[in-house]
Amino acid sequence: MVDGRDVSLQGYENGFFVGGCLFDRVTTDMSIYTDEIFGPVLSVVRADDYEHALKMVNDHECGNGTAIFTRDGDAARDFTSRANIGMIGVNVPIPVPVAYHSFGGWKRSLFGDHYVHGMEGVRFYTRLKTVTARWPSGVRTGAQFHFKSGADN
Repeated sequence: MVDGRDVSLQGYENGFFVGGCLFDRVTTDMSIYTDEIFGPVLSVVRADDYEHALKMVNDHECGNGTAIFTRDGDAARDFTSRANIGMIGVNVPIPVPVAYHSFGGWKRSLFGDHYVHGMEGVRFYTRLKTVTARWPSGVRTGAQFHFKSGADN
């Protein structure tokens, strides 16, 4: 849907950059789904229902991060409890916590034997699940996909 391969930055015309990319109707057999990629890329995978979506998350061989967007507290609680993923966002698109929390997931998304930041490098025999949640104001305000800066308040 959006091809970010032709990005050029002034002063860095010979650099290797990729702009935002959006892939829609991705299926679980595509390499963009099976490979763990990092970058300004969003892959939209459509699920038949909630249980199917949760199964896709848990069946993937990587377990770095995932997110759920909902106004249903029961669904959020169930998802954060049952998803076998290292970083989970609730109404937060990229659930990367601040540096004193672990960064890295479970399964094949783990970086070596230890996590990168904080005490997780010491806690060899534990598994941490970090949940970052955001609950926008009521349904009447519509969808919000950004955080307000101090200037917006």
